[in-house]
Amino acid sequence: MSEQKQLIDTQHSVTPVVLDAMQEGPERLRVVMSAFVRHMHAFMREVRPSEAEFDQGIQFLNAIGAATSDTHNEGTIFADILGVSTLSCMLNNGDGGPTESAAALLGPFWRLNQPRTENGGSIIRSPTPGPALFAKCRITDPQGNPIPGVDVDVWHASTVGMYDIQDPGQADMNLRGKFTTDADGAFWFRSVRPVGYPIPTHGPSGVLLAAQNRLPMRPAHLHFLAFREGYRTLISQIFVSDDENLARDVTFGVTKYLIGQFERHTDTPPASDVVGPWYSMTHTLVMTPGHAELPHPPIA
Repeated sequence: MSEQKQLIDTQHSVTPVVLDAMQEGPERLRVVMSAFVRHMHAFMREVRPSEAEFDQGIQFLNAIGAATSDTHNEGTIFADILGVSTLSCMLNNGDGGPTESAAALLGPFWRLNQPRTENGGSIIRSPTPGPALFAKCRITDPQGNPIPGVDVDVWHASTVGMYDIQDPGQADMNLRGKFTTDADGAFWFRSVRPVGYPIPTHGPSGVLLAAQNRLPMRPAHLHFLAFREGYRTLISQIFVSDDENLARDVTFGVTKYLIGQFERHTDTPPASDVVGPWYSMTHTLVMTPGHAELPHPPIA
């Protein structure tokens, strides 16, 4: 067990004493905690919060935990609205920039064990108004070769701007499905055209957004999670190209690569029960060789 080697006499000696106490334990823990202490102490010296402001900050962190439940992950939302989630994604995928990676935020609403759905099947599991969407995507390696046998989770919000777990009016697992790519690396499905929506603002993240006069809006998008042994798990989002909030996504999750080809049609639709205009969407996602690992679900 480490012991404190010197007594603190001024505010300048606090940081080295704390850093010295962080030098035991696993190497990665030492690196992370030492950096955390250095930056947090520098932050305190730059901002010089009053004791009342410091207490308010602690209460804010406590409120994030209190607002988190089996169906709501306030910590993920808070990291999203600070851009930390997007930065983590870019630091860990591609070549340090969005043009080299199909990766995007997981978001707070992914669920394990989404229902297995055959290619071409519908993920609409309860009445959901909105124009029909017929999506077809391919997954390739960086050289453009198709990757068959990839399990792909698809999920998105309804046209009232809520996911199934937020809305008692939707069936469980509505607008969710799990597909498998064919020999050409393709998977395809039917849904409704997604719309933009506000993120949940009933927690402390909403308080912060209101104080900063920021809109809580996310542009319309589809979520994807692609998994196959031998490849890095790909988490991605595909955005509707004409959404007015593309450049002001509250979670900073939009990159140029992730804007999909959503086309409006008025001709004969692919299904006889479609009434009125319908949409198609095509997109290619790229998986890189590596370790396959599923993320920890943000909700139970």
